[in-house]
Amino acid sequence: MSIKIECILDCGNHLGEGPVWDVDEGRLYWVDGTGRRVGKPELWRMEPKSGKVENWTLGEHDVGAMALRAGGGAVMALDDGFYFFDYDKAEMELITKVDAEQPRTRLNDGKCDRRGRFFAGGMDDKEELTICGLWRLDPDLSVTKVDGGIICTNGPCWSPDDKTFYLADSFQEEFWAYDYDIETGSLSNKRVFASTKDDTGVADGSTVDEEGCLWNAQVIGGELVRYAPDGSVERRIGMPVKNVTSVMFGGDDLDVLYVTSMARVQHPAVHDMFAVEAKPQFLAGGLFAVTGLGIRGVPEPRFAG
Repeated sequence: MSIKIECILDCGNHLGEGPVWDVDEGRLYWVDGTGRRVGKPELWRMEPKSGKVENWTLGEHDVGAMALRAGGGAVMALDDGFYFFDYDKAEMELITKVDAEQPRTRLNDGKCDRRGRFFAGGMDDKEELTICGLWRLDPDLSVTKVDGGIICTNGPCWSPDDKTFYLADSFQEEFWAYDYDIETGSLSNKRVFASTKDDTGVADGSTVDEEGCLWNAQVIGGELVRYAPDGSVERRIGMPVKNVTSVMFGGDDLDVLYVTSMARVQHPAVHDMFAVEAKPQFLAGGLFAVTGLGIRGVPEPRFAG
């Protein structure tokens, strides 16, 4: 079977991010983190079989990531902290603020481990200082800082055997691997897993497949990169738009790779990585599906709190 890349929803997300596949209901969730389409961030949900699409306006705070809750609804990393979201009431509930004393940091990407803990890390709004942390929200709603020295957190995910945790810092241009203790949620033995210093893009959202390989969306460069467990690049797939933001396996057999993107027109940040664009690319901000890979993902865990 040959690989096919299709835009399945031209949703014009200003900052599409954080796709999560619901294995129980066969639906894909993702967020428009800054939501300039309606002036506020949005949560999106699509049922690929029927084509049904729903969305919710989320409020004033930018959204970095979400995970489904075991008891229903979602847990979210917003710019100022952790929140619950109730789909039926379309309401946010604050769990706790994070890093409130540091005004230029905000929570960015996040995911759950297979014991239902939600990890989310920060990013420096000016994308230049290593002032951000990585935080763990436990099912009892306690929050622990588990790492620091980060400019921009992206792509947290775990190996299928739960022994390795992966994390990217987009603007330090590195992926890190840690030994992971699934019993305690603790990290140790941090080391460089891979580098993007020689790539045209930088690391954004990630997921893992059942073979233990890591898939990453490279924003700016417009590529999906599959890394083997030893950190070597196993393949690259060019996408129709440059600013792809995150990836997630879904579908009945977890063999469809869903890819979010952003329509936001980029301007150079302090590090001059972003090229100036006069206007968005065609289909930028759309939701894409990649089929024919012959590879399956693993089910995404739910938050246990």
